[in-house]
Amino acid sequence: MEYKHKWDLEWNKRPSEEARNLNPAFCGELIFRAMVDYRRIKPRPFSFALSFVILPIALHKPTRDQLPGKASTAFVGWLADHGPSLAQLPDRVLRLAPVTREALSFLIQNNATKIADGGLVPGTKPIRISETLSQTTDDTSEHAPLRRYSEDRSQIIQPG
Repeated sequence: MEYKHKWDLEWNKRPSEEARNLNPAFCGELIFRAMVDYRRIKPRPFSFALSFVILPIALHKPTRDQLPGKASTAFVGWLADHGPSLAQLPDRVLRLAPVTREALSFLIQNNATKIADGGLVPGTKPIRISETLSQTTDDTSEHAPLRRYSEDRSQIIQPG
């Protein structure tokens, strides 16, 4: 059987590094965390289309490193300053679309999220998000102090 894309391969036949780093559970958690943070700021469904931008930004260290430190930063102004470095974002969105679809399918099949009111909302079994992870990589440790939540976890507290 011929495969058009490596994403069409069975899991045991995919390149091992990509299978580990781009697995649906991990990528699904990244999308889920983005949805939760979005819904804290704007309590409405997370755009299904926007979910396809999360992985190309979160998994690409140069782009991730350029993101503004504050949620209140005007996106238009930030984009004007960083536009040239984001020129490849559309290509990354297209290349990671199959991975995003797998992650969304994983989230929906496991009832972590569902599609409602024109977007993504938490499902009946949402992922429990702890403030600190039991195991981290250098990338996650580097960004760990950037986000702290209020005691009831309803607000993000900016670092001093």
